[in-house]
Amino acid sequence: MQTALTRLVGIPHPIVQTGMGWVAGPRLVSAAANAGALGILASATMSTDRLREAIREVRSRTDAPFGVNLRADASDAGDRVRIMIEEGVRVASFALAPSPELITELKEAGVVVIPSVGARRHAEKVAAWGADAVIVQGGEGGGHTSEVATTVLLPQVVDAVRIPVVAAGGFFDGRGLVAALAYGAAGVAMGTRFLLTSDSTVPDAVKARYLAATVKDVTVTTAVDGLPHRMLRTDLVDALENSGRARSLVHAVRRAAGFRRLSGLTWRQMVRDGLVLKHGKELSWSQVLLAANTPMLLKSAMVDGRSDLGVMASGQVAGVIEDLPSCADLVNRTMAQAEEIVGALSAGGASMRA
Repeated sequence: MQTALTRLVGIPHPIVQTGMGWVAGPRLVSAAANAGALGILASATMSTDRLREAIREVRSRTDAPFGVNLRADASDAGDRVRIMIEEGVRVASFALAPSPELITELKEAGVVVIPSVGARRHAEKVAAWGADAVIVQGGEGGGHTSEVATTVLLPQVVDAVRIPVVAAGGFFDGRGLVAALAYGAAGVAMGTRFLLTSDSTVPDAVKARYLAATVKDVTVTTAVDGLPHRMLRTDLVDALENSGRARSLVHAVRRAAGFRRLSGLTWRQMVRDGLVLKHGKELSWSQVLLAANTPMLLKSAMVDGRSDLGVMASGQVAGVIEDLPSCADLVNRTMAQAEEIVGALSAGGASMRA
């Protein structure tokens, strides 16, 4: 099933495994790549030295193309771009719109640039700056998310730009892939679905929490960092929503100190990154610090297995996922289902069952 996406990045199937912090490490990325999808390595939670090591580890596990996800607003984004170029990474994805200068630097080095966007105007902006494709995430998606549903946002963006559009937010099987293609997308990106695979390094107890969740257990809150953030509702989320400002500030400082040690960032860099997030938004200083240390809250769950002390970013699809296939099985069955549906529609629109 060739599309503008598969031709652009050189993969067999129009599926992207998104760059989830603490989740999309070398094992998951290489497994997704070997399955024929585009694996994206999450770098925001890594030091620059660890990023180089992780890229080389992925390279040792697969010959297939893969990408690296960057925070465009990070103070060391330029250093990370240079590491990617030096290591021969094929694709750069961004959680926020990269600057025109970063896009130019990457494209001159032959790197495909695919920012993630949550609004039509953002897609138009990065397309004008030279981005090769965009990932469009609707409100169903996990983590920091849009307020507009994918089924409304996707056709807006497809109509607005002339570069490949990848649909994200609410996708987990072949039916969704066919629907996205019908809207004009060149493929789908899936995060929660790849998190819930046997190749994911997320602790089993945390995966069990996801599998037990219903669609009503996935919520959007601004209590973590002041921005709309879709995640599983837990006692910690309830506590953050009910905490006073002073208590939130104490927790924020403590967790920020831990992330500073892990990331290698200085306090100056962390404050600078927090100010970027605060710009144009009504965030308190405790929320700025919480934004800077949100990676630590994610690490508590995704690495340490402490769902009581961490947050679990999640798309709404967690409420309908019931198994933990390998990446290979997931991609194969997604493509088989999609091809069966396309065949049935071509034969007269016969109804399909999952």
